[in-house]
Amino acid sequence: MRTIEVQEVTKALAKMCLEAAYYLPEDIYAALVKGKETEESPLGKDVLTQIIKNADIAKSEDRPICQDTGLAIVFVEVGQDVHFVGGDLEEAINAGVAKGYVEGYLRKSVVGEPLFNRKNTTNNTPAVIYTSIVPGDKVKIKLAPKGFGSENKGGIKMLVPADGVEGVKKAVLDIILHAGANPCPPMVIGVGIGGTMDKAAQLSKKALLRKITKRNDHPEYAKLETELLELINKTGIGPQLGGTTSALGVNVEWYPTHIAGLPVAVTISCHATRHAEAEL
Repeated sequence: MRTIEVQEVTKALAKMCLEAAYYLPEDIYAALVKGKETEESPLGKDVLTQIIKNADIAKSEDRPICQDTGLAIVFVEVGQDVHFVGGDLEEAINAGVAKGYVEGYLRKSVVGEPLFNRKNTTNNTPAVIYTSIVPGDKVKIKLAPKGFGSENKGGIKMLVPADGVEGVKKAVLDIILHAGANPCPPMVIGVGIGGTMDKAAQLSKKALLRKITKRNDHPEYAKLETELLELINKTGIGPQLGGTTSALGVNVEWYPTHIAGLPVAVTISCHATRHAEAEL
């Protein structure tokens, strides 16, 4: 059994909040550069040039890539041989988010109650936390700050098995076309297939953590990722003002489901698809 002080979790997350806000992942940056090279619209090329310039400034000056520094979504893989001491794990995670956002002067965008008074919590907590138990004595933490210009345009379709692959493609395209240019494209798309309605949504979030250069290990899902990316880039949405670079990548994650079901969830992320990770 390995013992970990929860303060280590707090410390790691505070640092990750800043890293995610300032530094665009290399795979996303490279895709933007490639998109600029292949974009057929002159206006689209100009937009991509500005997006790349913005990412360069953010990195060189340690400034947020976007003014919406998001709601913190935290995925924690806890090794079954780990024992936390010194406090509550969930409290430690939220303390890390609060420390990162307050001391880093990142925008605080969380309201404590969603419908009636919507009062800001002033430290961007609580985070949305997904925890899983895995073999080993390590703890892996992945943070994805999620802006809501794109989050608001995601969706879920509860299909039936008879809808098949073509039904899944149509469901994804319907959500993307409804979103249009509102999510600040070029987009990164996470798709979750299977499980239940809530599980599919979680999978679609998790999909965004995988590099867009790494295809799904299952060959048929890998093919689906490629086909969906091609279809989305043919919509003409483009980089905000029309063009051929509507999306930088599509990642699909799947899970077993009921014999009568085929849930499909789509999480849309803007070009500032940010995440950071640490291992304790």
